[in-house]
Order: sequence, then structure tokens, then C-alpha cells
Amino acid sequence: MTARLDYAGILGDTLPHLLRVEQALANSSVGHDLITLVKLRASQLNGCGYCIHMHTGEALRSGEAIERITLTAAWEETSVFTPAERAALAWTDAVTTLGPNGPSDASYRALQEHFTPEQIANLTLAIGMINLWNRLAIPFRAEHPRRPLTRLPHPETTPSEHS
Repeated sequence: MTARLDYAGILGDTLPHLLRVEQALANSSVGHDLITLVKLRASQLNGCGYCIHMHTGEALRSGEAIERITLTAAWEETSVFTPAERAALAWTDAVTTLGPNGPSDASYRALQEHFTPEQIANLTLAIGMINLWNRLAIPFRAEHPRRPLTRLPHPETTPSEHS
């Protein structure tokens, strides 16, 4: 895959403003770890390899469990996420895939059980921002780095009892 356009270079005057929004979100009361999971989930829905790579690495460096990172793709089918995380991931799905009527009242009420209005606004802004980044990276074919995110220790092999 060949990049189509160096949007970061072309948007040099605009990008610092977007990065300031990202910094404000990272420092919000929503929490860095939840925002990272939300960014990973939206990027999975949009199929953005560059952003999936970036936010997987970010989650690993923050100490997120590999099990939770991989299960973000199927969050509805697992119990590894808290009720608040599940509400945020459901909201991410609804905001990212905006149907004709937008997110449902039920998904909004689920958010209200766990988050303040300020947190809901910041969470929604974080979802909007990652969707913006996805919509830059995908059309212009941004390529993720070709280095491994992390190297896991190789499990020690033990002789089988049946050999």
C-alpha cells in the first residue's frame, strides 16, 4: 500500500490545534485508559490499521491486559469489561456508526448511569476525534510502522507426557 498524501505535512498549521484537543481529552476525568479503548474500538469499526496499531501499542504501554485489548473487537461477547466500559463501548459503536436516528435513548441512559454530563461530552468528543483521525488515515492510506508493538515472552516448551 502506498500513501496517497502526506496530510500531516500539508495540515501543519491545523494539526497542533487537533493535538491540543487530544491533550485536553487525555487529561479529562474520563480517563486515559478508557479513551484508549474507545479509540481502539472506533478504529476497529472503521478498519483503520494505522490507528488500531497506534492505540493497541498505547494500551499495551499503559499496562492494559492483552486479553482486554483483543476482546475490544467483540466487547459485547465477553465479561472482561466493567459496566461503565461496556456503556462507553456501546456509545462508541453508536456514535461511530451513526444510523439514521443517531444513538438510541437506551445507550444514552446507560452512559448516564456511569458518567457525568461533562464526561459524556468528553467521551463523545473523543469518539468524534478518533473518527476524524480515521477519516484522514484511511483515505490517504497512512501506513502503520512495521515494527512489533511488543514482544511477549515465548512460552517455555515442556516435554509432553505422551512423547
